[in-house]
Amino acid sequence: MRRHVLRILAKTRPRPAFVFALLLFLPALARGQELPKWEAGMGVALLNIPDYRGSDKQRTYVLPLPYLVYRGETVMVDKEGAHADVFKTDRVKLDLSLSAGPPAESSEDGARSDMQDIDPTLEGGPALKVRLTPDRMSDYIWSLRFPLHAVVATDLAHYRFIGWSFSPHLNFDAFNIGPRGGWNLGVAVGPLYASEAYHDYYYEVAPEYATATRPAYDARGGYNGSRVTMALSKRFNGYWIGGFVRYDNLAGAVFEDSPVVRKKESWMLGVGISWIYSRSAERVYVPPEVEQGRY
Repeated sequence: MRRHVLRILAKTRPRPAFVFALLLFLPALARGQELPKWEAGMGVALLNIPDYRGSDKQRTYVLPLPYLVYRGETVMVDKEGAHADVFKTDRVKLDLSLSAGPPAESSEDGARSDMQDIDPTLEGGPALKVRLTPDRMSDYIWSLRFPLHAVVATDLAHYRFIGWSFSPHLNFDAFNIGPRGGWNLGVAVGPLYASEAYHDYYYEVAPEYATATRPAYDARGGYNGSRVTMALSKRFNGYWIGGFVRYDNLAGAVFEDSPVVRKKESWMLGVGISWIYSRSAERVYVPPEVEQGRY
């Protein structure tokens, strides 16, 4: 069965007017076969996350959880979001991907009170993926991932380029595990890096926002901390369930001395369920390694 890696974009607090749901990895089939060109569903997710990385505010949210897959020849929407293959060999793959991050209202966070709100972000760019395990159909696969994303902040009326992020990581996937099988486990660990403009967007304190307890601060580009993520999921007949836990550590980050960084360690937790209620009549053949995300 197939791999699960859960991407949660949980750097900041969502606004009711602009809710970002999780993009969760979809379950896989045991062999290649004809599948609907697209599938759609909806569910609910329970999240416990900090307002942003470095915030001392931890909140719990109930959010809509969409399930969407599109199996095009070049462009696909699946467990890794929207992406398009650029280059692929037996063990190396380069694609373009797109993801999103939620906003935060600074007035509701003590460290950033009276500062500008953090707008939602769109992230996109190339990702190089190298499979270390020789057999792509193994139930246990190790791989290296090297995503480089350009990041744009937007309130839907205006767009602003805020820099680059780079998050190389070691990835481990276990397929078809558990007492009755069918569960997919994903573990990812690695450092994070970002440009000065990106760090400024979250951690800079401009002179006009400086106070007696929050001095002006100009962030630098470079090391962004480290992260470990573990996710578990399974698809049943007509619905999908999954969960994740993530540990973030900002020790050594170039902005760790920013006055808006109140906490250098944080945990993020989430569980969700989605019901799959709509499928296309058109069907396409999908090889098992493609459907299961085995690179």
